[in-house]
Amino acid sequence: MQVDPFLLFDHLGPVKWGPGEGIGAPDHPHRGFETVTYLLSGEMQHKDSAGHSGMLRPGDVQWMTAGAGVVHSELPSDAFMKNGGTLHGFQVWVNLPAHAKMIPPRYQDIPASRIPEAVSTDGKVKVRVIAGESLGQAAVIETRTPIMYLHFTLQPGGEIAQPVPEGYNALAYVIRGELRAGDECRIVHEGQMARFGGGNAVRLAVDNKTAEPADLLLLAGQPLNEPVERYGPFVMNTRAQIVQAMRDYHDGKMGSI
Repeated sequence: MQVDPFLLFDHLGPVKWGPGEGIGAPDHPHRGFETVTYLLSGEMQHKDSAGHSGMLRPGDVQWMTAGAGVVHSELPSDAFMKNGGTLHGFQVWVNLPAHAKMIPPRYQDIPASRIPEAVSTDGKVKVRVIAGESLGQAAVIETRTPIMYLHFTLQPGGEIAQPVPEGYNALAYVIRGELRAGDECRIVHEGQMARFGGGNAVRLAVDNKTAEPADLLLLAGQPLNEPVERYGPFVMNTRAQIVQAMRDYHDGKMGSI
């Protein structure tokens, strides 16, 4: 998936690992964009070349601004490797504008307890506000590229017209259940993604005859409308910048863990 300003959407699992079976992403570099990791179950530990380390548990978010470059490691925690379990989460890559691609790396580790939540007056719509605003709640995370990242749970009969700034690209991914998206109430099944057209709001609903609620992620962002040159873990604006990123990494300028 590449819908400006989003570069990648990765649904991690759900997959059940036995003791000693869990896998992750050992030491690897990034430059020129941001990675957003949101965990629903399992436990991951991460380290980077700047000496930063932390743990991701269910409901937690890690927002990593790679900027000028960082070497990063994302692996199951020692406890998860010992005991096994179900790993389930998402990673989204968000592009950085040209003027911000070489800023210093930054982490925002937000535990589940700090992610704002809200419920509609009828109790049928719940939202976790990872980025942007919804139902009167604003995210605690600061974004370099203007985006929205909302985790909705809609009970049968639940409906919301979520405001989205004019000109944003908007996407909805169904984690479970069945969503009716847009003014046309098009059905979007589990594992499918809907892309919305213009307007200043997106309509999300669940049929009142449906047996189960729907879980979904709503992503919306202001397009950068800039050239995108990408190679593996590097996303820049020109091929020359990609070549320079590779040189800098191999020369150790992004550090090591």
